[in-house]
Amino acid sequence: MTSRQLFTIVTMFVIGVFGYAALAPAPASRPARFATGPSASPSPTGPPPAYDVRPLVQPQGRYLGVALSGAPQDMSRVDRFADLVGSKPNIITIYESFDDEFAAAEVRRVHQYGALPIVRWEPFKAKLKDIAAGRHDPYLVEFAVAVRRLNLPVALTIAHEMNGHWYSWGAHDNTAKDFVAAWRHIHAVFARADATNVIWTWTPNVINPVPSVKLAPLYPGDAYVDWVGVDGYFTRRGEQTFDDLFAPTIRQVRKFTARPLLIVETGAEPGTMRRRAVDELFTAMRKRPDLLGFVYFNQKGSGDWVIDSDRPAVAAYRAGVTADPRIGFRVN
Repeated sequence: MTSRQLFTIVTMFVIGVFGYAALAPAPASRPARFATGPSASPSPTGPPPAYDVRPLVQPQGRYLGVALSGAPQDMSRVDRFADLVGSKPNIITIYESFDDEFAAAEVRRVHQYGALPIVRWEPFKAKLKDIAAGRHDPYLVEFAVAVRRLNLPVALTIAHEMNGHWYSWGAHDNTAKDFVAAWRHIHAVFARADATNVIWTWTPNVINPVPSVKLAPLYPGDAYVDWVGVDGYFTRRGEQTFDDLFAPTIRQVRKFTARPLLIVETGAEPGTMRRRAVDELFTAMRKRPDLLGFVYFNQKGSGDWVIDSDRPAVAAYRAGVTADPRIGFRVN
């Protein structure tokens, strides 16, 4: 069976399940969203309306998230982190390879906890040009249908840190046009599946290590993006203050979009810098109305970002939670 034949079969399945999928090109503007919950009136002949994520895109409260090894598969790890820092996280990170099935069970677990899952979709084995050309459409359709069928809110990043050179989808091996075309194509597939329960989170790395790569050409456009995410880490050899680390990127982003900001991944290396970094993250969240919050990467990766045994950093974290009454709202 050819890929084209398989795509046709899967697409017909989408039509049969939802009754309103279409094969037309993606619309120029975002598809309308519909209310869900007790007040919604599901159609007697079709699926319930898509989860309305608009209150989560522009929330009254603030997001305080965490990325933990082994979570959300084991939510006791999230509970331990919450006890440590004095607040239940309302964003929890899920990492998925581009060839993985949609992590429906993990997303459901996060939602039941009262948090928003942010799925970091990583195309390690797929080229951006091939995604844009439709060569992965059978997989994309299957993934989008699964997202819509679960019908819970999901923040989605695709090929994050695309302005860097350390991933196969990065600027070293791909053009900005490749990235934008792939993003818009994925968005179109989700729109045809009515998977509007997604918060589209475009997430570059801070520009400091790659100042020659401009962000504007990589931006898919406001019609395809809900949040601007940013990844950036406080390191002993690099930037050690919030302004040095994040401000240059925010200034550049603000030249082409006013979309809300979320720091999707951050952490600080051990030492006195870590306590100050945590304090400055909370201070920035209080002072910047466009900053929705941050997600702390409490794992070992390119550095040791774990704060569990760092008493000054934990104290700063707990103080930040206490100082901002907007922190701690439940997503569901």
